[in-house]
Amino acid sequence: MNRFLAHTGARYPIVQAPMGWIARSALASAVCEAGGLGIIETSSGETAICQAEILKMAALTDAPFGVNLPIRFLKDEAMLDFICTSGVKFVTTSAGSPAKFVGPLKAAGIVVYHAVPTVDAALKSVAAGVDGLIVEGGEGGGFKNPEEVSTLVLLQAIRRVTDVPMVAAGGICDGNGMAAAFALGAEAVQMGTRFVASAESPVHPGFKQAILDAKETGTFMLNTKSTPCIRALKTARTTAIHEAGLMPADTFARIQELYFAGDMEASVGLAGESAGLIDEVRSARDIIHDMVGEFHGICARMGAMATAADFG
Repeated sequence: MNRFLAHTGARYPIVQAPMGWIARSALASAVCEAGGLGIIETSSGETAICQAEILKMAALTDAPFGVNLPIRFLKDEAMLDFICTSGVKFVTTSAGSPAKFVGPLKAAGIVVYHAVPTVDAALKSVAAGVDGLIVEGGEGGGFKNPEEVSTLVLLQAIRRVTDVPMVAAGGICDGNGMAAAFALGAEAVQMGTRFVASAESPVHPGFKQAILDAKETGTFMLNTKSTPCIRALKTARTTAIHEAGLMPADTFARIQELYFAGDMEASVGLAGESAGLIDEVRSARDIIHDMVGEFHGICARMGAMATAADFG
């Protein structure tokens, strides 16, 4: 049995990442309707708007969905309290220790997975009582651990020390990446960049095109000697930040102009290395349908090799 599917009720073990301002009801419901698990973000800090987006999901889909709580960025306990009485059944936590959140969430009957970038963080999260882990490799976009470890290595390292369900995140955008992650012990995958460049994503076409145009070397890890460390698309602005070594305090002040007006120099376009593997904007349904087909095709081929005890 796939434990992630049992925990969430989703049809497919494919999760849409909780990108700030982007992962709201339009995108999340499209992912849910396609069989994946849509996640509503709260990292934008717009508490009332995010709460309204959560409530809006009931009118858009009958499928299960989840909410992300980025611990370090929550202003108070208003969102936690709301989630515990909202009927939401699945929550991912991130950006901090889940210890204080696990008790109230689980008391409300909510399954909790925590995002981790290291083995130490994984062990602490399991000790705190989480039900599963979002294993975030350094390839992914957005906020990262400056001591980056690839998804390929991190999945194996964490599986060596714990048997809780793992969702692989970072560098995955198709059935190939999904099959590789499952081979290393994952029971689901999470994608951000792939869904940012989807038809239902609310971002400006210019941002989507920047993802399509990016090469596999088309991102920078920025601010690695300070906080927050992020991975973002290469632009004139991010090149200057990379060369300077530190990120100005106002870097995110105009992030919505980048996201929704398409000004790629207004801020930093958060995206992962998988941008180099994405070459067209597609619907969430087509992304997920083709991904599942690719995954099963690869597994069938690998299974046939195992049966034949052959490498051909």
